[in-house]
Amino acid sequence: MRYDITGIRAQFPALTAGTAHFDGPGGTQTPRPVIRAITDALAQPLSNRGHGTTGERNAETIVTKSRRAMADLLGADPSGIVFGRSATQLTYDFSRSLAKGWAPGDEVVVTRLDHDSNIRPWVQAAERAGATVRWADFDPATGELTLEDIRAVLSERTRLVAVTAASNLIGTRPPISGISRLVHEAGGLLYVDGVHYAAHSLVDVERLGADFFVCSPYKFLGPHHGVLAARPELLETLHPDKLLASTDTVPERFELGTLPYELLAGTRAAVDFLARLDADATGTRRARLTSAFGQLGKHEETLRTQLDKGLSQLEQVTVRSRAADRTPTLLLTFGDRSTADAYRCLAERGVSAPSGSFYALEASRRLGLGDTGGLRVGLAPYNDSTDVDRLLEGLADFLRS
Repeated sequence: MRYDITGIRAQFPALTAGTAHFDGPGGTQTPRPVIRAITDALAQPLSNRGHGTTGERNAETIVTKSRRAMADLLGADPSGIVFGRSATQLTYDFSRSLAKGWAPGDEVVVTRLDHDSNIRPWVQAAERAGATVRWADFDPATGELTLEDIRAVLSERTRLVAVTAASNLIGTRPPISGISRLVHEAGGLLYVDGVHYAAHSLVDVERLGADFFVCSPYKFLGPHHGVLAARPELLETLHPDKLLASTDTVPERFELGTLPYELLAGTRAAVDFLARLDADATGTRRARLTSAFGQLGKHEETLRTQLDKGLSQLEQVTVRSRAADRTPTLLLTFGDRSTADAYRCLAERGVSAPSGSFYALEASRRLGLGDTGGLRVGLAPYNDSTDVDRLLEGLADFLRS
């Protein structure tokens, strides 16, 4: 097993600009194979899907291969892979479809740990259906969202629980498998926001027990769009609003309009790139992904240890990411110093670590940070120890200024 960070970094043209990127939680940089796949898709004959012409067959092949790639990445059935414009758009679409079966007295659970894209669509859909919204809290001192926090808001009227698999703000990874058991025992469905989780952990939708799992390829080296995974038989029970002439076949019934074929080609290439992160891995794509994410986890843990040690030596730094199980994403504050000023100071030194609440408004408010949030530092597959050194040096300069 081998994680060749030098070879990996060489595949990212954006890194030649010299910036140390810690903005991966908002969107990663793009490797050459993904760029090439997008270009190649646009350079060949391409038209609406079909089997009669070269362009139609090319489009059909791209979609089929992309579904298989995402199924391998998520441990899902290719027939249950739905493509959309974004994770937010997919969540809104599915909230409307699911809410058709809700009635006054039904209950929907959301959490204060989540990104707003896994809160507001459900709150708004519940309001339209006359259903009750129940809020699961998390401990701001530890960042933990526990099974008891979820159990406390479940009832026999629970229809759906929406929860993140990893907080995009503080990295917390709640116990999704355990949450799934509780939700299903209550008779509800589980909708999991895996946008941040899928960038750092190999997903197994079946093991997690998620009825719906949504993610965004641009958070794991791919292009900008969204992907949802669900059991095909569950998708068969949902009937979204759609055009009369469009197919009613699953999963296509949820894909409104023509798919962005070039982006799907890039997504397949991103999955294949991830499968090569372990330079010595062999076997099926799923087997190679398993090895690759194992090596990625070790690489990220090494860098996070370096980062944690360096931050502990800087006065005035408070790390808000404290959960026992979390991604290598840290939220920092600096006493009464502005994190927006820290962001600007780092940017002047060629280090990208943004400041804000990053649409996790409820979590930021629960942490006592209002809508301002903090400085978010996130590791990605292309970060190395030199990047971490530059970040720590930049923060030290900021705190001395």
